[in-house]
Formats: sequence, structure tokens, C-alpha cells
Amino acid sequence: MMKAVSCALVRSNAQALSTGLRASGVAVNAVATRQGHTDLQVPDFSPYRRDSVQDARRRNQTTEERKAFSYLMVGAGAVGGAYAAKGLVNAFVSSMSATADVLAMAKIEIKLADIPEGKSVTFKWRGKPLFIRHRTPSEIQTERGVATSELRDPQTDDQRVIKPEWLVVIGVCTHLGCVPIANAGDWGGYYCPCHGSHYDASGRIRKGPAPLNLEVPTHEFPDEGTLVVG
Repeated sequence: MMKAVSCALVRSNAQALSTGLRASGVAVNAVATRQGHTDLQVPDFSPYRRDSVQDARRRNQTTEERKAFSYLMVGAGAVGGAYAAKGLVNAFVSSMSATADVLAMAKIEIKLADIPEGKSVTFKWRGKPLFIRHRTPSEIQTERGVATSELRDPQTDDQRVIKPEWLVVIGVCTHLGCVPIANAGDWGGYYCPCHGSHYDASGRIRKGPAPLNLEVPTHEFPDEGTLVVG
């Protein structure tokens, strides 16, 4: 008798536990559904959409529609290409800018007291030889007396100097870029032994294949004893 009662009690407890678990499972699923927002309705915007785009799988059927898409893609590609080209140009221009060491050599300051009269001294400026000549009074008089009609590249002496006693020229032959020798040649100025170009004491071409006078760089005399080139 006691055994039968125990079995009935176990079955009753099992049924109650199963019913409770099912109820709690339904509650848990309901809470998860609400928390996951899976029970929300997706809004339908069909009434606001144009007829041509109601079907998401529809392709452009007319020529005009295909042209509009092609123009859009071409325009987008052109804009992207323009921005890319701008970036490349900026990078190229930046790479061509002068480096810090070149900028540091943009100007050179020279103490004139170190150059005796009648001598020509060579300096390096911007990677090129720079000739500074301290001319004597006789050299100044001789060069001022040269008629421009005798010159291949006509320039008076006054056009090439700021102070008559100081001649400042770049020491590069205007024929093929060789470096002339100072105080040499038929006119006592500069002589290029490579191809025989002769320059006078004003740096003007007088004989040989060079077509132009030696270049006079930008320079100034901030005071009596200083020369600044550049």
C-alpha cells in the first residue's frame, strides 16, 4: 500500500516539474524574442517608391536607363582619377623641391679682404665654381675701352659689374660646360683648354666656340668688405 502511494507521489511530482519547465521555457523564449527585437515588424515603404524600383531584381531595360548608369560610373571614375592625379602631382612637386643642404647653399658670403688685387679666387656655390676676381685699375680701364661692336655677345663692362674692381662670374664655359682657367688666354681673363674659348677680364667671350659671355650671378655688397652671392 505504501509503495503504491510513493509511486503515485513521484509521478505527480514529475508531471508538476515537467509542466513548470515548459512554462518557464515559454517565458524565456518570449523574453529573448523581445530583447532581440525579432518580433518587430519591418516597415514597408512600397507606397513611397517609384514604380521603376519596386522590384529589387529588376534590371535597366531601356537605353536611356543604361546611359544614365554609364554616365554615373564614368563621372565617379573621373572624379576619383582627378583626385589621384592631384595627389601624384603634389608628391612629384614636393620631391623636386630643394633639399635642406641645397637651401643652405643658396647664398654665399665672401670676405673680400682675403682676395688680393690682380688675383682670381674660386669658390663653390650651388654645385658650380664661382670666380671672384679683384681687378687692377689697368684691367678696369682696358675692359671699359672695348667697343661692343667687337664682341660676339655685346655687353659693356659696366653692365657686368656692380663695383668696377670686383668681377663675379660663374666659372662654367658657355660652350660645353667646362671650367675655364683664370688669368689665362689671349686676353688675360679666362681660358677654356677643352675647346679653346678665350674670355677677357670682364668674362666676355672674345675667341673660340663659346657663344655667350660667362654668367654673372645675382650679388650684392652689404658693406665695403663683404660680398653676398645669391
